[in-house]
Amino acid sequence: MKQYPANKIKNVVLAGHGGSGKTSLAEAMLWLSGAADRMGKTADGNTVCDFDPEEIKRKTSVSTAVAPLERNGLKINLLDAPGLFDYVGGVNEGYRAAETALIVVAAKDGVAVGSEKANKLALTTGRSRIFFINKLDTEGANFYKAYEALREAFGPSVCPVVVPYYEGDALKCYVDIIEGKAFTFANGKAAACDMPALDNLDELKDQLNEAIAETDEELMMKFFDGEAFTHDEIVKGLSMGIASGSIAPVYCGAALNAEAVELLLAGIEKYAPTPCDVAPEVSEEGTEIKVSESEPTAAILFKTVADAFVGKMSFFKVLAGKISSDSPLVNMRTGTNEKFGKLITVRGKKQEDTNCIPAGDIGAVTKLGNANTGDTFCDPGRQVTLKGVEYPNPLLSKAILPVKKGEEDKIASGISKLIDEDPSIKFVTNAETHQMVLSGQGDQHIDVIVSKLKSRFNVDVILETPRVPYRETIRKTVEQQGRHKKQSGGHGQFGDVYIRFGPSEAEGLEFVDEVVGGTVPRQFIPSVEKGLLNCIKKGVLAGYPMVGLRAALYFGSSHPVDSSDMAFQMAASIAYKEGIPKAAPTLLEPIGTLKAIIPNDNMGDVMGEVSVRRGRVLGMDPAEDGMQILSAEVPMAEMGDFATFMRQCAQGRGTFTFEFARYEDCPSQVAQKVIEEAKERGEIE
Repeated sequence: MKQYPANKIKNVVLAGHGGSGKTSLAEAMLWLSGAADRMGKTADGNTVCDFDPEEIKRKTSVSTAVAPLERNGLKINLLDAPGLFDYVGGVNEGYRAAETALIVVAAKDGVAVGSEKANKLALTTGRSRIFFINKLDTEGANFYKAYEALREAFGPSVCPVVVPYYEGDALKCYVDIIEGKAFTFANGKAAACDMPALDNLDELKDQLNEAIAETDEELMMKFFDGEAFTHDEIVKGLSMGIASGSIAPVYCGAALNAEAVELLLAGIEKYAPTPCDVAPEVSEEGTEIKVSESEPTAAILFKTVADAFVGKMSFFKVLAGKISSDSPLVNMRTGTNEKFGKLITVRGKKQEDTNCIPAGDIGAVTKLGNANTGDTFCDPGRQVTLKGVEYPNPLLSKAILPVKKGEEDKIASGISKLIDEDPSIKFVTNAETHQMVLSGQGDQHIDVIVSKLKSRFNVDVILETPRVPYRETIRKTVEQQGRHKKQSGGHGQFGDVYIRFGPSEAEGLEFVDEVVGGTVPRQFIPSVEKGLLNCIKKGVLAGYPMVGLRAALYFGSSHPVDSSDMAFQMAASIAYKEGIPKAAPTLLEPIGTLKAIIPNDNMGDVMGEVSVRRGRVLGMDPAEDGMQILSAEVPMAEMGDFATFMRQCAQGRGTFTFEFARYEDCPSQVAQKVIEEAKERGEIE
């Protein structure tokens, strides 16, 4: 593939709700442009963009794929992003590299949650928007219903460019409003036909002209005076409006049969902005990055693939300058100089070597070992830091353990490589519960991770609900003697202590020395504290750490020969084990603060669910776009599947955060269940 200057490159991310046909649309665009020699189908598992074994098996995209095409002297880099909410990290990667979001909407479904999220992300990230109403060939498809839903949801910036013409229920042709031409399609190829008598053509033209008038004062005056725009004015106004985000044109068709996709390609070619047409990016240091090959190099690494055969492959977009195989660049995160090795352009799973990636373009490099997604690489003479890729916090956690014992290291190593590829994955080993905990966006996300562990790293795993890190404390004050005496020939062991145990505000152990008269020799007092510190790691109820404990050593005795550090540690342990059960021990459960952003219509359901989960609602506050913020405190033990509930309740519109707040007394029925589970695990007698 030849190299193109920045003003001949267009980077387009395909976004929208799952199942709207994004991958099929990309497939049709690649085939029509000659970048693919046939049109694959997601159902058959042979598309260019869904090439990963997981995508073929699930018949849906799980990561963003890059697929460039060439058309009439332009290079269009398509970035096919996932539609399912569990893979939102991939969507953010695609948006980071694109100037334009092509938001695909299924005609039968209209504005779905994924459409709303794709539109909002485009607005918040300053990306241009183009809508494509897809699947007009399916039963029950209704273009005008979907189009009006778009205008109702996103405002008058949404305007028509290509619309269908029906006779009864039969779709006869597609009308390009700007060109005033109509086309039929057979096998993806356009054939001009007579312009039909569209009943609402004048209304549609007015909507288009009104949106164009908003882009320029002269055009606005002309519009109000009732003068018609020239063709050149329409083209210029539409291009300016799309680039600025004030216009979102609507195209339509049927991607599976490549119907009217040619008109969409022509629209992208004419109207979508190049990297040179949008506002320059500003670095964190305040430097404006001009898109030009003559500028010092600056590039953002927006995606990583952990390929089983090639190794680590890093995708990057060059904002300024150019990257060659021998380019000495600075990684701004590490501060080290790195040379890019083998440069490639990628179309799905196919790779092609190249010696240079210029400004505005997208490329990949293999074996860039110390690089992570979101890293900035720049010329040593102008060190700038570009905004990275945002990833959502994980919502669902599962304990993960190997089917075969001893493969814990294989799990950790495999997940580490998958995190390079998908930073929205989190993985920790909980030192307290001794569990490896895997966190992701939802059930499907975690299921894909498990599947990749097996296929790529040959390790089978089991998922469990993570154990909650309970705590134990006491509510009464007791005094207890601990006496350790052992004679086994030669020196024996002797330690004798009296300790007053009581509640404390301390986080762990508050140790107090109240010994008078030397009844416990000074050199052994630290031994008593050390013995207690070892003991509080395991409470007497369910084996959880003891907190809020005051231990006052006030009396004891010793032997001039047999007393030792270990003997007094043992004496302290005996006092702990015999005294704590008498001090009204209780189990504490962690309480977290929940902040859920939910649609108004779902507030009652979520509040009810919080109550069922033993939570306390703290308040509600209005948010934008008809949403409410619900604040509540909920026991951590009740939050395991809350992400699944939220997804189902609000159809993906709701989001939430949950952070630890404090510990509280555990209700007796819950405490009893926790204690029984601890006994089953053999952690207490």
